[in-house]
Amino acid sequence: MKAPTKMTFFESLTPLIAAGKKTITIRDKSESDYEPNSQVEVFTLETGKKVCDIKIVSVEALQFDDINQEHAQQEYLPLPKLKQLIRDIYPDDDNLYVITFELIHSA
Repeated sequence: MKAPTKMTFFESLTPLIAAGKKTITIRDKSESDYEPNSQVEVFTLETGKKVCDIKIVSVEALQFDDINQEHAQQEYLPLPKLKQLIRDIYPDDDNLYVITFELIHSA
């Protein structure tokens, strides 16, 4: 199976990605097939507008209960808000993946 070459984010989070402040995303198994060292285009979920290009650094398994302050800093969100956002998106899934990335350039 070929690794995905695009990723979507809520529009409200995309300025943080384009500024290089948000450096991880936490996803479920269905969105974990990214390959380290691959280049991925970032789009807004709501409008499909291209935001930037990122390089995938790593993809690692993560349990919901192991989400910590370091993840919150990398997500550029307060820890309680991050945990609530993850629960809103994946209400019944504790088996998650943290995808670390770096900004290549903004669109």
